[in-house]
Amino acid sequence: MRRICVYAGSNVGVQQEYQQAARDLGNELVARGLGLVYGGARVGLMGIVAQTVLAAGGEVIGVMPKALFAREIAHNHLTQFHEVGSMHERKAMMADLADGFIALPGGFGTYDELFEIITWSQIGLHTKPVGLLDVAGFFAPLLALIAHSSTAGFIASAHAQSILHTEKPGELLDSFATYQPLPRTSKWADQPEP
Repeated sequence: MRRICVYAGSNVGVQQEYQQAARDLGNELVARGLGLVYGGARVGLMGIVAQTVLAAGGEVIGVMPKALFAREIAHNHLTQFHEVGSMHERKAMMADLADGFIALPGGFGTYDELFEIITWSQIGLHTKPVGLLDVAGFFAPLLALIAHSSTAGFIASAHAQSILHTEKPGELLDSFATYQPLPRTSKWADQPEP
C-alpha cells in the first residue's frame, strides 16, 4: 500500500473527538509511510487530516472540481492538487490514486463517496479495503442499518461484513495491511427468484 483515500466532513462536527481522530489518522498515515488522497479542501475534518500529514512531512494529494474551489476553499500547499471537471471525475481519480479507503465522520458528501466505493467493490470494480473510523460510535447507526439491510435480504452478508471498522486508526490500518479481498460473490442476496 502506498496511499489511503480519506473521506471526511467539510465541517469539524460538534465533538472534539472527531477532530482528534482526524489528527490521529493523519499521524498514523505518516508513521506508516502512507500518502493521503482526499478531496482537496483546507476546511473541516478533511482539512485537519491533510494539514496533519503535511506538517509531519507526508504526501498529500487533493482532487477537487473547479466548481467547488470557492465553497470548499481549496488547499494551496499540497504535494499535488488535481483540478477536475465534475464530482464523478473527482471520485474516480481518488479511487485510482488510492490503495484503500477510510471514512471519518461527515455528512452527505462523505456518505456519497463511501457508498459509491463500497458499491464499486460489491460489483467487482476494485478489491481494495474500505473502512470506517468509528469515532465515538459515530458510525454505529450506519452499521446497524447495513446489518438490518442484510438481514432483510438486500445486502449479501459477505458484502455487509466486508466493511472494516474500529475506533482506532492504527487498528484500522493494521486490518488494511492484512486485508484479503472476498472471493467473488454475487451482488444479490440469496433469495429465490420471484
